[in-house]
Amino acid sequence: MSKKKTVWFEVKEGESIEECLGRLAAEGYIVAGRKEEPLFEEVNGEYIPVRQLIQFKGVLSEQ
Repeated sequence: MSKKKTVWFEVKEGESIEECLGRLAAEGYIVAGRKEEPLFEEVNGEYIPVRQLIQFKGVLSEQ
């Protein structure tokens, strides 16, 4: 089975950054980038930040 050359890995709720990076490495990828964006929720007509979405760009390792 052929793997994609580039995959975005999202840090899941309740998962540490280290655990996400471990998953990325276990699947044969190396970190090539990172992006973060806030996740908001509407409460009484106001948007409040709930948590930060963190994603790592994984590039298929040559090994």
